[in-house]
Amino acid sequence: MTGVLPVKENDDSDKRQGVWNEIKQMMRSSYGEDIYSSWFERLEYAGFAGGVVTLSTPTQFIKHWNQNNYGNDILKRWQSSDKAIEEVRFAVRSFPLKKADSGSASAPHKSGQAQTAATAPRRQIDPPSAPANSAAGLEGSALEPRYTFTEFVEGPSNALAVAAGKKVAFAQPGERIQYNPLYVSAPVGLGKTHLLQAVAQAALAKNPNMRVLYLTSETFMYKFVSAMRNKTTLTFKDIVRDIDMLVIDDLQFLNGARVQEEFGHTITSLLDAQRQVVIAADRAPADLDGLETRISSRLGGGLVVELEVPDYAMRRKILDRRIATQRAQFDDLDFPDDVVDFVARSVTTNGRDLEGAVNRLVAHNQLTAQPINIKMAENALRDLLRARETKKPKIEDIQRVVSQHYGVSKQDLVSARRTRTIVMPRQIAMFLSKILTPRSLPEIGRRFGNRDHTTVLHAVRKIDGLLEKDAQLAEDIETLKRLLDQ
Repeated sequence: MTGVLPVKENDDSDKRQGVWNEIKQMMRSSYGEDIYSSWFERLEYAGFAGGVVTLSTPTQFIKHWNQNNYGNDILKRWQSSDKAIEEVRFAVRSFPLKKADSGSASAPHKSGQAQTAATAPRRQIDPPSAPANSAAGLEGSALEPRYTFTEFVEGPSNALAVAAGKKVAFAQPGERIQYNPLYVSAPVGLGKTHLLQAVAQAALAKNPNMRVLYLTSETFMYKFVSAMRNKTTLTFKDIVRDIDMLVIDDLQFLNGARVQEEFGHTITSLLDAQRQVVIAADRAPADLDGLETRISSRLGGGLVVELEVPDYAMRRKILDRRIATQRAQFDDLDFPDDVVDFVARSVTTNGRDLEGAVNRLVAHNQLTAQPINIKMAENALRDLLRARETKKPKIEDIQRVVSQHYGVSKQDLVSARRTRTIVMPRQIAMFLSKILTPRSLPEIGRRFGNRDHTTVLHAVRKIDGLLEKDAQLAEDIETLKRLLDQ
């Protein structure tokens, strides 16, 4: 497996890989989809030797976070299946990335290698272990080669974001920057990472000498903290602020006063110098808890676009694309149309779950020789179907659905406007946020324009009181609930 640490395996490799797959699903059930996708999804089984299981992680930050927060839990789950396990270790897997050479543009990458930093000459940071006369380029997070615009499934739910991303990626040299920063928000699994990496890869393909740096917020934090520890902060600042395009993914994980301060200065410096900035997070800038107001204001000053849950037609397109990929690998694969329809109508959460559903059904078919049919799908995908039954909407989802239903904008819902056409939908959205989400009154108030919790309480009580005597309102509430459940 590309990028996995070489760990000596003594025996039962396939068995332990299967155990790890089961443990990951248990972690998903125990901790929920958000925590799973953030911390466990990218952990990979790397090997077993001398009673020690090694799991590889994509970043140092995820390694330390799992060690400190989930290491004991993972060890207990391993030991419940295999008494030979004495310890679980985490190690950062290496990615064969091309370093920039001092004084010349980088040579073309070998097939299968991901290019994440500028190919133009750049100043470099000395790693802690390197001699004083040695330097290594500041490398970004690994890019997935298949995350391109060609492989991105477009539809009504992401059309604006894709159009903006292409405009940024294919901009002509010297062309006036129109969308800066470009900020993409969406819940887990709707394509934020795919879109950002497509922008980065398209920009590099169009202009190989363009200095593009793609980083997750975790990697940005780790590299900045490492620079402070090794007293190379000024060099780090010089490099990051001297690039042409900075692409930051998963901004919601950015924390720490010093890190946020440096990030804010970096963004300001790049924007003032007319350098392109592209950001993605699971919420809009104003909704990111803990993010400095100065930063969220600067990010909100650009183009903020939202990726929404795909509709049925788009889910079919995603499934057709994934099934075609599987058929290229398995010539005799029979994936009946009624099963495709069943999956498209049943797995409504996000594109990642749709891809996982296809992979799971094909694996069952190839490993057991059982035909793919509705019965198999119901059994193999029962956790995804159950997730649909128990999923809770987010405040952002409620604001979107309410604004569409009543013909007002999401900005109106969080504004200070107090006309009746705005106040009633706002109070309904607050009411639904209280009864359908676990969020507290103060947090709901913050999501609705930093209102006091007493304002939210008043809205909840008012709507609750009106439901008994206003049949139309009661019908509207039930309609909104059904829309949120789709």
